[in-house]
Amino acid sequence: MLTVQNLSKSFQGREVVKGVSFRLKPYTATALIGPNGAGKTTILSMIAGLLKPDRGEIALQGARDLRREIGFLPQYPKFFEALTAKEVLELCGHISGMQASEIRKRTQEVLDIVGLKDMMNAKADNFSGGMKQRLGIAQAILHQPRLLLLDEPVSALDPAGRREMLDLLKQLQQETTILYSTHILNDAEEITDEVLFLQDGVLVEQGSLEEMKRRYADDIVLIHVEAPEQAEAFAASAPFAVQVEGAKIIIKREDGGPAMRDILQYASSLPFEVSKIEKQAASLEHIFMKVAKRS
Repeated sequence: MLTVQNLSKSFQGREVVKGVSFRLKPYTATALIGPNGAGKTTILSMIAGLLKPDRGEIALQGARDLRREIGFLPQYPKFFEALTAKEVLELCGHISGMQASEIRKRTQEVLDIVGLKDMMNAKADNFSGGMKQRLGIAQAILHQPRLLLLDEPVSALDPAGRREMLDLLKQLQQETTILYSTHILNDAEEITDEVLFLQDGVLVEQGSLEEMKRRYADDIVLIHVEAPEQAEAFAASAPFAVQVEGAKIIIKREDGGPAMRDILQYASSLPFEVSKIEKQAASLEHIFMKVAKRS
């Protein structure tokens, strides 16, 4: 759907995005992940047409004008103080070139989608942070874009607000493609299909979340025994580093950790039975830390 090829951008002689290339599949949610200053906002801004790339190409299949096909939510959305939520959307609709009848219809629809229908006549400047994020989503989807760009959509929200936003993004994914930046990795796992890891302006890893979990699953082995005392006994004489959580032993195999055959050989020598040995599915946070260290 969206193809980004060799995208680069410099500010004051410093290259902050360095030859980034990736593709987005339709109706997927892709997380752009990286530490502060990695170039996430710059990439989103270039795709949205707010910044001009120094080099590279951005193409949306079947689109003549990218801006008409894209909805964008900045990290901290701002609205004119005097405008109500309804007026904010009407203004955005006129700017987008929508017909008046379509603006009226879509304004009602999107305010309902984001849960602000009862607040349409309230001044947007008085909204809470979570309400402003939802209104920002409403203006971004008003013209029914094929691609929705979100810059840190949950970073400024409390846990309840993050929960509402994640549920909303799951709903929106049914009708549009989403690319969003984030550094809250636990939340990202809930809605992400594809991940793009950015480090110092370079795309250092990319792929489906499930593929990456499988790829990095060998790093952590879980061993289950019958009682916490057995887990402590396992740890006391183990020839490699382990962690104990109740009746569970955690072995991290990265950075020169034990081979699987050594773990199995040691477990079979114990005077008590091991009930289960399994590889733990890698979390997004674990994957990110491995990728960051490798880079």
